[in-house]
Amino acid sequence: MHQLHLPHDRGSASAQIVIVLPVAFLAFFLIVQFAMWSHATHIAQAAASHGLSAVRAHNGSPTAGTASARSVLADLGSGPLRDADVHCERGSETALVQISGTAKQVVPFLSLRVHAEAAGPVERFVDLGR
Repeated sequence: MHQLHLPHDRGSASAQIVIVLPVAFLAFFLIVQFAMWSHATHIAQAAASHGLSAVRAHNGSPTAGTASARSVLADLGSGPLRDADVHCERGSETALVQISGTAKQVVPFLSLRVHAEAAGPVERFVDLGR
């Protein structure tokens, strides 16, 4: 069989590739960027939870919470969460740990902020008068 080539079809496959390929690459990198942001958010939440355990414990302190959260961040390396900042508070009733930073960039000029927080009541012993 002989294929029929029309003059107006010449080079149409090349034009389609030039248009579709960059769009496909951009879509792929956006998906990878979202996955990186999601993973960084999970790391920040894990660090906040560990920090909260140290802050809210009986005789705990914001310093202990910060050290615990930073330890988790150090154990997980400098992967997807960059420039992490830890903030801990302890009041008479509640404790709060906040972690913020940025997700590692895959797509240039797209910097996604990461924020996680954990809060809970402060542990305290109550004398029941026994």
